[in-house]
Amino acid sequence: MTVRINPSILSADFVNMQTAVEAIATADAVHVDVMDNHFVPNLTFGPEMVRRVQAVSPVPLDVHLMITDVDRWAPGYAELGAFSVTFHAEATDDPVGLARLLRSIGSRAGLAVKPGTPIEPYLELLPEFDQLLVMTVEPGFGGQSFMTEVLPKVSAVRSVADTAGLDIWVQVDGGVAIDTIAQAAEAGADTFVAGSSVFGAADPGLAIAGLRAAAATHAH
Repeated sequence: MTVRINPSILSADFVNMQTAVEAIATADAVHVDVMDNHFVPNLTFGPEMVRRVQAVSPVPLDVHLMITDVDRWAPGYAELGAFSVTFHAEATDDPVGLARLLRSIGSRAGLAVKPGTPIEPYLELLPEFDQLLVMTVEPGFGGQSFMTEVLPKVSAVRSVADTAGLDIWVQVDGGVAIDTIAQAAEAGADTFVAGSSVFGAADPGLAIAGLRAAAATHAH
């Protein structure tokens, strides 16, 4: 299984964003958390910031929309050239329609679920997506503790994907560090969003390598 490490710039230095992004050149993608202070109680940045990060990033953009009205706003992020655009199941009435639109624009389409959202209603929709993100913290803020109780959802997605032969990336986001990434990998995750464990490290590149090795050792 291929292990992907996508550091979250939610934990980066917003004033020196270009330097922060350049420090994670060995990552697979940069995870960009877009928050609107409505869907989650935090405000980060919007399309213009994403456009600028896209211009200076050495790796592709994995955009995670934690916003309401995603049916209206998500296509714009795909049009900016984001490699992947993930929206929340709780924020759309038509996840399949939106996924197809994102794919038609040229982006990978991802679906995210909060810790309290059951995964079962979405398992039959997996063929419509390139990525399924299981939140391992309540979305909104970095630095939270990893919620092991959501790992059965990761396993359920992995099981359905493997049985159906789907090429879908199973992502976890929140509290991912050396100790927790092993648990997530064992559950079936292959794509890991790490924030403070990368940007809080003295050497982000070394931190990425350590996370990658830990996940690979426990890969499903």
